[in-house]
Amino acid sequence: MSFVHPGRYDAAMPTYEFRCPTCETTFEEQRPMAQSGDPATCPAGHEGARRLLSVFANTSGSTDSLRAGAASPIATSPGGGGCCGGGCGGH
Repeated sequence: MSFVHPGRYDAAMPTYEFRCPTCETTFEEQRPMAQSGDPATCPAGHEGARRLLSVFANTSGSTDSLRAGAASPIATSPGGGGCCGGGCGGH
């Protein structure tokens, strides 16, 4: 496995967040997607750190528009089904 110099990121490789159960350190590591679920070694050398579920938010606009959007209800399609407008037959 190749490592990127600390503080520098390879834009072609995803970054994953891990948490060490021994020292409770949270850290990031770049690795191929095929190895995304493999345990990692924390910066202190403890093995067995597990990947965390990271949430990515991409927003634009002013802080005021973000606050206004956060208070708005989520729009649903006229069919009433949340995921695909009711076409999945789940209701």
